Amino acid sequence: MDWTSVNFDWNRARAFLVTAEEGSLSAAARALNMAQPTLGRQVSAIEEELGVTLFERVGRGLELTEAGSRLLVHARTMGEAAQSLSLAATGQSKAVEGHVAISATELYSVWVLPRVVRHLRNIAPGITIEVVSSNEISDLKRREADIAIRNTRPDDPDLIGKLIGNDSGTFFASPSYLEKLGPVSTLADLADADFVGFGEFDEFLGALQGFGVPITKANFPTRSASHTAHWDLAKAGLGIGIGPCAMGDADPGLHRVLPTEPQFEYPVWLVAHRELRTNPRVRLVWDVLAEMLPGILQGTP
Repeated sequence: MDWTSVNFDWNRARAFLVTAEEGSLSAAARALNMAQPTLGRQVSAIEEELGVTLFERVGRGLELTEAGSRLLVHARTMGEAAQSLSLAATGQSKAVEGHVAISATELYSVWVLPRVVRHLRNIAPGITIEVVSSNEISDLKRREADIAIRNTRPDDPDLIGKLIGNDSGTFFASPSYLEKLGPVSTLADLADADFVGFGEFDEFLGALQGFGVPITKANFPTRSASHTAHWDLAKAGLGIGIGPCAMGDADPGLHRVLPTEPQFEYPVWLVAHRELRTNPRVRLVWDVLAEMLPGILQGTP
């Protein structure tokens, strides 16, 4: 390895990472318990050292430049490695013990959480993880879970939330069904397609109609309240399903129906009870989720 090519320090890389995750210098400074001018100087210093512009100011916030987005993937990997190194050096991960329940939707439970839990088992073998797989919102105040992955911001003052980023979903179908359906280039071409219904059917249908898909109840010969069943029914060739873009793109049994559109955007939040954030084992799991989720949602291995 050419060590002379490493021309920046971790503190500045951390400043870039946290600023990107929090969306502004003020929020990042609060997260790091650091003065905002100091943080701003660290971000400016790493931009100068690397010779790139990482952020553009938009209103009161910051947006990543194209170069910043590319480098953020590597900064997240560095952050995860630094966390693991710190825990191993202090023996903290070995000493932290107990049970932590993570609530997530069915699809996130089978797609996102296995990789997170595997990493947690490596760095903190004393923690047992329970995956609460449900499309219903767990009641954190009643301790149905310690941490929840949600698509809505918490409005209860006893709960804290961290916006992890945005996820996107689109239409997927099996290669056999797409061959049967014939050429599809616009939403209008889906008027005679079969869809796999999900959840509250009228709400699901209304959302698709509102998005501009010309369908009625007759387009849904198959339905399920389970999102994993919905996904597998689509893979079996029974119609068009909807799921996260990165998950569907990684599944050889499914193809995008319309390769470039439409995409449904939705936020991803980490939520926990305010008291539980001070619990060492919950805080450790929270931090690992915050580090790993953005890359998984973007399809990064």
